[in-house]
Amino acid sequence: MQQVANTQTMTDIFNDLRRIFQALNEQSKQAEKMTGLTGPQLWAIQTIARETSIQVSALAGKMFLHPATVVGILNRLEGRGLIVRNRTKRDRRVVEIELTEAGKAFVVSSPEVPQGKLASGLLSLSATEMDEVHRSLQCLVSILDAQDIKPAPIKAVLPKNNQRS
Repeated sequence: MQQVANTQTMTDIFNDLRRIFQALNEQSKQAEKMTGLTGPQLWAIQTIARETSIQVSALAGKMFLHPATVVGILNRLEGRGLIVRNRTKRDRRVVEIELTEAGKAFVVSSPEVPQGKLASGLLSLSATEMDEVHRSLQCLVSILDAQDIKPAPIKAVLPKNNQRS
């Protein structure tokens, strides 16, 4: 009887993982189709919208990405006229990012991206629940021997000739 229970639990785990991957992929694709921005670009602009202005390093921290990755995302948003970068008067080396009026209008009509939903959901967990999720995911990473794989940002799957951050 234990084998049947284990088989059902394993089936449930595989199905839950499939649901997670499917939700991330489908919601990112839908957001991109609606807005023309990739999931990371949309997440960046929504994160910027919650601040008066924000530095690249702070934005990277809020998005759980490397600052160099965020710079590429910002380059594309700036190219679309949705953000501006301003050097601070106090220290010219420091760059603050702000939404343009077009960026502010864009955010109002944009859907929430799955990365934002995931971050909000995780932040709503108790410390104990967060630790439990973390331990469980670490266990899966270990099972797959994936500890040394550098995590890539979550984004919609695009055709190989159209990859973007």
